[in-house]
Amino acid sequence: MSNIIRVERVIVSVTHKEGVVEFAKFLAEQGAEIISTGGTAKLLRDNGVPVTEVSDYTGFPEILEGRVKTLHPKIHGGILAQLDKKEHTEQMRKYDIKPINMVVVNLYDFESVYTKKDEVEMPLRKALDQIDIGGPTLLRAAAKNFPYVAAVCDPEDYPKLMEEIKRDGGISGLTRLRLAQKVFERISQYDAMIAKFLDGARKSLEWSIGIASEIQVGMKLG
Repeated sequence: MSNIIRVERVIVSVTHKEGVVEFAKFLAEQGAEIISTGGTAKLLRDNGVPVTEVSDYTGFPEILEGRVKTLHPKIHGGILAQLDKKEHTEQMRKYDIKPINMVVVNLYDFESVYTKKDEVEMPLRKALDQIDIGGPTLLRAAAKNFPYVAAVCDPEDYPKLMEEIKRDGGISGLTRLRLAQKVFERISQYDAMIAKFLDGARKSLEWSIGIASEIQVGMKLG
């Protein structure tokens, strides 16, 4: 599986920003268009990396306090298209959708929420705000379509990918498969952590309701 893809268009949106400036700068120097969001776009721009904001790319603003940014057909159509299918390429031309060859995303730091000692007392809404939606969606789409897209979720892979691109001019199918597997492993761990946190929240709520009911019964009996 050596079919190499050249990286021409990249989505970059990361929570953990170590190494991302060097990686994005390298990709831009190789001729890739960098599309980014929010704090990541600002960081890259401040460090001299040419960036297109997602809202400028899609023609649709970020809404709901940033909850909806990348959930757009021009983004996901570009990631999910099977480029050897005539029907897909015709629809892409019709709707002005360009292929996206790489997705560089890591997820909101829900782990810091989960590991807080006072997790039971943390307002549930605050915890819910730390559940990433756009990130897993981008990564899952890219990993599903790994024959055409590289899904990058781990900053430790940046140096190896730069080396491969320098050597081969792109990213091999075997590398893309390895990256896709890592994505699904990371997302399954992330979802399991959220499920465990919500299980704790449910048990806490059930306990609170039980105590309140016992107090009410005691007051009536008294």
